[in-house]
Amino acid sequence: MARAHVEKPAQVRLSDGSMASVTPSRFAGGYELEVDGTPQSHVDLEDPTHLHFEYVGRMAAVIDRLRMPGQPLTAIHLGGGALTLPRYVEHTRPGSRQQVIELEQALIDLVREQLPLPRWAQLRVRIGDARAVASKLPAGLQGAADLVVSDVFAGAQTPAHLTTVEYYRVLAGLLAPGGVLLVNVADGAGLAFARRQVATVRAVLPETIVLAEVQTLKGRRFGNLVIAASASPLPVEWLPRLMAAGPHPAKVAQGDEIDEFVRSAAIMTDADATPSPKPSASIFER
Repeated sequence: MARAHVEKPAQVRLSDGSMASVTPSRFAGGYELEVDGTPQSHVDLEDPTHLHFEYVGRMAAVIDRLRMPGQPLTAIHLGGGALTLPRYVEHTRPGSRQQVIELEQALIDLVREQLPLPRWAQLRVRIGDARAVASKLPAGLQGAADLVVSDVFAGAQTPAHLTTVEYYRVLAGLLAPGGVLLVNVADGAGLAFARRQVATVRAVLPETIVLAEVQTLKGRRFGNLVIAASASPLPVEWLPRLMAAGPHPAKVAQGDEIDEFVRSAAIMTDADATPSPKPSASIFER
């Protein structure tokens, strides 16, 4: 197992002037990647299945249902962070072929230096804007991905051009038959942004569910919702039981609940898109 090189906070300035840092986690063990004080990723090099961020654990619960347990996947991750989910996929499904698209070369260099990947991981990183690079991936990846993950944040917000129906059409084109798209959406009271995101994804991939902590799904506090979507029925048989088990009670919204969730929500397009709402700074206070 690779060992971290972090002895004191390691920092690098990104192209937009923000500061990325890797520091030992004070609460969960392992290490955290932060950008201007906003937590982006948590990594436990000794145990890649330790997923401290709850929404990442929900994504992993869906990934575990894809194909046969332990079977290698073809995966495309938009948004690199500290490469938490690619590490999880490699650990639980050795031999998986994975691509990561990340805007910031400096961030990838920081993560690779401070939190090394296993030498045997079949992982290629492509540098550039998530949408632009995804649109130009090689023909061999078009229609070939078992899994596409969209988890892109500039600081604490998802850029507007990565929230639209045009963007999700690009991602849907990467999916193999039965492939699944996972989208991390952050929203607060009322969930106006999240409702539009679910409606937008469902306009492209009709089999759509939402996984979230119960109070977040009710729009009572800011949090992360995971959209899982496919052109084919999703493997959801055991998901409600898994979500209810915690660590905080969560649920899977599907079927009629999704219909109600997106009622009157307009699909986002390139003409009217907005970034995700900015959370209060107090959310990230220690």
